[in-house]
Amino acid sequence: MSFKNVTDTITLSNKVKIPCVGFGTWQTPDGDVAYNSVMAALEYGYRHIDTATAYGNEESVGAAINDFMKKSGVKREELFITTKLWNKHHSYELAKNAIEASLRMLGLDYIDLYLIHWPNPIAFRDHWQEANRESWKAMEEAYQEGKLRALGLSNFRAHHIDELLGSAKVMPVINQIKLCPGICQDELVNYSRGLGMEIEAYSPMGTGGLLSDKTIAKLADKYSVSSAQLCIRYSLQKGYIPLPKSVTPERIKANMDVFGFDIDIDDIKVMDTISHEGLGITPNRDPDTTTF
Repeated sequence: MSFKNVTDTITLSNKVKIPCVGFGTWQTPDGDVAYNSVMAALEYGYRHIDTATAYGNEESVGAAINDFMKKSGVKREELFITTKLWNKHHSYELAKNAIEASLRMLGLDYIDLYLIHWPNPIAFRDHWQEANRESWKAMEEAYQEGKLRALGLSNFRAHHIDELLGSAKVMPVINQIKLCPGICQDELVNYSRGLGMEIEAYSPMGTGGLLSDKTIAKLADKYSVSSAQLCIRYSLQKGYIPLPKSVTPERIKANMDVFGFDIDIDDIKVMDTISHEGLGITPNRDPDTTTF
């Protein structure tokens, strides 16, 4: 795919179009920080915003979205908003209530993409399969009612996907997983794609850890870009939808400027195998053993 800016879109399997780069809000505090960073992103030109109930910032993210639309005249259908079902809300009734709560917090009539955030939360570990099926049923009903335009998954591995697809009537269109130089998850990426899902890459800069890596810095110099731009471009060339996050206006803007260069295939291979030792990057978590 050849993209020219962050508003260029990919068509999901249900025909909904999603911008090729999203603005992430994980670890962005609620209040002024979330509001101002999302407002800056939208003013600079992002049209795809990713949040989650677990982030605790839906209200401020939603306020920025609504204020931006009023101020700019940009219509709701020009934006793509994602949020996610948190771990304590798995089951039919809890998921129904969580969807309504997210709509209220965001101040929106519909959500473009709604994901199950984790497949096997500790509170439902003895019956996670049933909990996911029930949650998905609630999501499917909201999808049919027009409250959700697309349904997807986050952090799901192959056996979690298989279990859900045994009863799903609406197919997931996305698997959002941790992907960055040094974390490839090729088997899961290929498996998800084989089922018709696009791949979203959260933490494309290793939650900032890769910005201090010497190999990344050397390659960034080669292409006359920043380390952040190099990591985002890496995701795009791998065919992912990256979700870069920043709260600094200058970096928010710079992270959009990733379409004027191509990383050589040999350099992509180097980035695939970068060591995270000493970078403070959290290893990829196993959803079946996490304690939340």
